[in-house]
Amino acid sequence: MNPNLSIYDNLGGESGVRALVEAFYPIVQQNEKLAPLFPENIQPVIDKQYMFLSQFFGGPALFSEAFGHPMMRARHMHFEVTVERAEAWLACMDLALTQVGVEEPLHSFVLQRLSGPAHHFVNTP
Repeated sequence: MNPNLSIYDNLGGESGVRALVEAFYPIVQQNEKLAPLFPENIQPVIDKQYMFLSQFFGGPALFSEAFGHPMMRARHMHFEVTVERAEAWLACMDLALTQVGVEEPLHSFVLQRLSGPAHHFVNTP
């Protein structure tokens, strides 16, 4: 991990973030806690997640350019997001990071960076 580069660049830029997101969603679709929250046609979700993570990780502001301010908590309010689901989401991301070959310390840094937002979305006991 190069501390002088953004997470986006450390992950390999566009291709790295795209690979991560494309590895992540098949794992999510197999997760009993998360799969029911997602539509059968997952491609639009994949595309939005790619745009969001690109921006969140310090790359181009693709999400804001397409949809305005992310307001991610508000965008997730109509889903029942529990602590268990937040943890399941992070566990799926952990597996995806491993699958695409993200090594330490970047692997742990990405998970830690995503942990705050994942738990911020919790809206159901």
